[in-house]
Amino acid sequence: MADLAGLVQRLEVAVGRLESMSGPGGSGGDSAGGAVSAFVEAFDEIVNGPLAQYVSLSQKIGDDVKTHADMMKQAFSSQRQLLIVASSSQKPSDAGLAALLQPVSKAIQQVQAFREQHRMSAQFNHLSAVSESVPALGWVAMAPKPCPYVKEMQDAAMFYTNRVLKEFKEKDKTHLDWVQSYVSIWTELQNYIKKHHITGLAWSKSGPVASASAAPPPPPAGCPPPPPPGPPPPAMDLSASSGGGDAEDNRNALFAAINKGGNITSGLKHVSDDEKTHKNPTLRSTTTPVRTGPKPFASPTPRPAAPAATKLAPVFELDGKKWKVENQEDAQNLVIENTQLKQVVYAYKCNKSTLTVKDKLNSIIIDNCKKVGLVFDDVVGIVEIINCRDVKIQVLGKVPTISINKTDGCQVYLSKDSLSCEIVSAKSSEMNVLVPGEDGEFTELPVPEQFKTVWDGKKLVTSSTEDAG
Repeated sequence: MADLAGLVQRLEVAVGRLESMSGPGGSGGDSAGGAVSAFVEAFDEIVNGPLAQYVSLSQKIGDDVKTHADMMKQAFSSQRQLLIVASSSQKPSDAGLAALLQPVSKAIQQVQAFREQHRMSAQFNHLSAVSESVPALGWVAMAPKPCPYVKEMQDAAMFYTNRVLKEFKEKDKTHLDWVQSYVSIWTELQNYIKKHHITGLAWSKSGPVASASAAPPPPPAGCPPPPPPGPPPPAMDLSASSGGGDAEDNRNALFAAINKGGNITSGLKHVSDDEKTHKNPTLRSTTTPVRTGPKPFASPTPRPAAPAATKLAPVFELDGKKWKVENQEDAQNLVIENTQLKQVVYAYKCNKSTLTVKDKLNSIIIDNCKKVGLVFDDVVGIVEIINCRDVKIQVLGKVPTISINKTDGCQVYLSKDSLSCEIVSAKSSEMNVLVPGEDGEFTELPVPEQFKTVWDGKKLVTSSTEDAG
């Protein structure tokens, strides 16, 4: 059905284009001067192909995944409007470009904010896969290598798409198709960029200079009207990944100066002997330095100290099926007892604290915590460590999976009953697993952080490598 819907939509676009071209003067297309350009048409193939299929499957899955897909659809719509402007306009100044990028930037932020607001969602892995990779739409500001940037963002989603595949492999094929369709969006976008924008967003060589003053497309049905116009918010900061921005301009200026060779001193001001301290004894005898320039600056008025961040109140409560443990500071005796299989524990922004979870429950998540210890009996689902530092975990019973993501410093103490546990890690460092021996003593084993990948003639083979020495 998704393929059929996509085909019908492409036919409608083609018919509309033919009708507009057959009208008076052949005008009436999306861009100035008639039908849309070739690279807008090519982008429409992504929208009507893999994106449409992803949206259709997301609607079938429903709930948070459907809502997220609607946001992604709007994000691609915003990017299409930018492409239409680029196809008929010359490249604007940096300030003008920043204003043009605002709709895409806002759409990316909306997608990422939705994931952050739904961390306890049953579809968190789906939301994370999309949230981690949606910055790929920022390729329009990446020059001269936008394609590798999209590939990098696609790879960032792999950790979570693999988890979706693992979770639903034996349950529901719809989720497997969802992963395939979503990943293909970024694959097709890379092919599109290679063909039409290999060194960066292509702009028209003629026409007016692009401006953000043109009216934006109408919002989709059911959406509230946009707020009244005001000063544009800060543009999406893409300089860190692209190597662009002011840092690159300064660097290029420096290289240009160095390349002058002997002429590099041509811009310096000549200083006469009378103004040189080592040739004019009068200057050395003065008690204050001689200034030939403007008066010295007045002592700046000290700025008032920034107000301290508001300290959030600690939380330790059962909210429905979720135990909330938040903002705990130096709390060494936090204990959760009498848990049930349907319950989960979510610890957030705790510091220098220890949490003990007794009995059996569904899952435990430790998020944005520092110097935290976790001791638990049995977990039937997963224990997740996300965005943490210096965390220690001790399993007293059983747990099938421990996930460590974006964490620096993690010690995992396994019990004899949990030796079959799978430990999945990504973007983390200083991880160690301690395995109990027959005498009760633990043996500490480091989790590999460095890998080697080779081509064996048919596929890539990746293996861990040990640090030299």
